[in-house]
Amino acid sequence: MPPAVIFYISGHGFGHAIRQIAVINALHELTPSLPIVVRTAAPEWLFTRTTCGASLFLPGETDTGVVQIDSLRLDVGESMRRARAFLDCFDQLAEREAAIIQANDVRLVIADAPPLACAAAAVAGVPAVVCANFTWDWIYREYSEQPGVDRIVAETGRAYATACAGWRLPLPGGFETISPIIDLPFIARHGRADIDPAGIRRAIDLPAERPLALVSFGGYGLHQLPLTRLDCLTDWDIVVTTRGSERVTAPSGVHLVPEERLYGGGLRYEDLVRAVDVVITKPGYGIIADCIANDSAMLYTSRGRFAEYDVMVREMPRYLRCEHLALDTFEAGAWAAALRTVTNLPPPPQKVRTDGADVVARMIAELASAT
Repeated sequence: MPPAVIFYISGHGFGHAIRQIAVINALHELTPSLPIVVRTAAPEWLFTRTTCGASLFLPGETDTGVVQIDSLRLDVGESMRRARAFLDCFDQLAEREAAIIQANDVRLVIADAPPLACAAAAVAGVPAVVCANFTWDWIYREYSEQPGVDRIVAETGRAYATACAGWRLPLPGGFETISPIIDLPFIARHGRADIDPAGIRRAIDLPAERPLALVSFGGYGLHQLPLTRLDCLTDWDIVVTTRGSERVTAPSGVHLVPEERLYGGGLRYEDLVRAVDVVITKPGYGIIADCIANDSAMLYTSRGRFAEYDVMVREMPRYLRCEHLALDTFEAGAWAAALRTVTNLPPPPQKVRTDGADVVARMIAELASAT
């Protein structure tokens, strides 16, 4: 087997994994003989429910991210406690990961964005690149009132400083200790080109003529959604995906789409984003990129104290139609007014590139062949 590339992917949320799956698939198409290893705590089904070009999946925690109470709330104190504990054994963890890198004959490490990946690559003597829109030292700096934050920020920044480059995605934050920095287009998932939104709706029995809004919150459980008290069902139909054994009674006008049916029918989540008029969600890189790539509007609610949120709220109106929905209004089911507002917005002022996966794949292939 030729030397491999390993992707270290944060298990915080799904966005890191989703965008790197797009890169992995583009890389595999470009260099099919290159072994691709994935090291992550993200669930394996994210990688296996659709075609993924990875050769080997190695589950394991590579950073602690932040601790989510649910998709919209986080626990700052517990997040910092876990980050401190992780740093207490950071050197040993770097040695462990370096052994994995060497055992798999890795020539290049891609980090999105565990700092441990950079430290392990330095121990193993191979180059590492940070490919992300933020670094964790920048996120943690927000929690300056917590014990030990200065140490967490400093040591995390030092680990990133061992990377040979930072490939920075749009909506960025951090990267202060990484050099050089190369700015990239959005890594985004595009719906299938061979089927139009009407065809997607027909394939999964969604109404052809009604305005549709997709509720997209990842781990926010179905039973927490205000589906029985929505004020918008006179004018809108609502779409919610389900997975596995999730069961809920949906009122008329709310359509439950099992992910098994979606993917089993040859469709993907980005096709569903393309088929609806509005996505109701929290701001995250992955769903923002999906909405931009598939020309869907976004109705968003708050996501807790997370530095990335402010950047996204400031920047995303340049690229997509979007409107804020207060968290208490969202949970009350009072969605109608905001849905009317967002659908009447003019087109966004900027059209941006969304071919970042292909760009990154070419950069990885070039760097891997040179090492």
